[in-house]
Amino acid sequence: MADTPDHTNNLHTTPLDALHRELGARMVPFAGYAMPVQYDFRDAMAARCKGGVLAEHLHCRASAGMFDVSHMGQASLHGAEAAAALERLVPGDILGLRQGRQRYTLLTSPAGGIIDDLMVAKLAEDRLFLVVNAARKDVDFAHLRTHLPASVTLEEHPDRALIALQGPLAASVMAKLCPPAAALPFLGVTIAPIGGIPAMLSRSGYTGEDGFEISVSAPDAEPLARLLLEQPEIIPIGLGARDSLRLEAGLCLYGHDIDETTTPIEAGLTWVIGKRRKMEWSFPGAMAMRDQLDNGAPRLRVGIRPDGRAPAREGTTIHAPDGTEAGRITSGGFAPSVGAPIAMGYVRRDLVADGSTVQLMVRGKPVPAHIAPMPFHPHRYVR
Repeated sequence: MADTPDHTNNLHTTPLDALHRELGARMVPFAGYAMPVQYDFRDAMAARCKGGVLAEHLHCRASAGMFDVSHMGQASLHGAEAAAALERLVPGDILGLRQGRQRYTLLTSPAGGIIDDLMVAKLAEDRLFLVVNAARKDVDFAHLRTHLPASVTLEEHPDRALIALQGPLAASVMAKLCPPAAALPFLGVTIAPIGGIPAMLSRSGYTGEDGFEISVSAPDAEPLARLLLEQPEIIPIGLGARDSLRLEAGLCLYGHDIDETTTPIEAGLTWVIGKRRKMEWSFPGAMAMRDQLDNGAPRLRVGIRPDGRAPAREGTTIHAPDGTEAGRITSGGFAPSVGAPIAMGYVRRDLVADGSTVQLMVRGKPVPAHIAPMPFHPHRYVR
């Protein structure tokens, strides 16, 4: 059999690139980087998991998986006014964020669109730590530099790697390797060594499982990854299973389920608008969002369950029972933990009730489906 062609030349690489290839990863282009989509495990790792999207997905749900997310953008905001300055650009309550805690929020445009979604951690009274999407980091950092006052400094961290550890056994692994991390609450943040490797850790993730995201210097990434992979509970997991895991959890992927044409209200992310911010309405796009809250958004993001076994992919048109076009699928595929196809997308608001029937136009043929609650698989974050 001929070798699979490698189309990842001339792409950025993460500090774990050589390790991925050593472990049998199939590399693909993603957000300008060569990234592992799945693994064909060899030697001892094959005894834990045969590899492939389905097996990697189920291993994460049952045990723990390690994800390379070093392509994400990491940066710090420095200055006594950092929280106030960032809060002027997002709908979240950043001034109320306590030290040692993290919050999910959105950069929004004057029209109410979502420039990006990001995580914000408070490391000190004068320092916030940001993690933004890989494909948007240049846009985000330019946006921040344009709108931040001179008293606040943006420091990008291209010299740092990011590793996610996700799954029900992630905490027991961290209890052995880094007890302060295992003691964190959900969305807690700490700085502590893992096997002697300096790290910043948050208890969060993108799978719906309990887990951690670990930021380390680029030279420390491979030693940390090898230390994690020495633990019998852990295997590396690629982008394929990462996508099916987040879809089961009902979580948005930027550029697919949210973008600058969608508002937080349409996307079902109204909860990111802090209680105090709803009293002030002092962030970009606030009036457009307030109008949609008061009068209803024309469309909303919903979960969708095809009635058969055929998955409906991104871009599939959604039709109402009367045959009129009613929306579009933004993410879809087979859900290994559910044992059936699932999808999410936007439909006009008269069809958003759970159980509403719709038709999905798959390869030109109508496929019956219904609106379903999300998440499709229960969240298991630590509480």
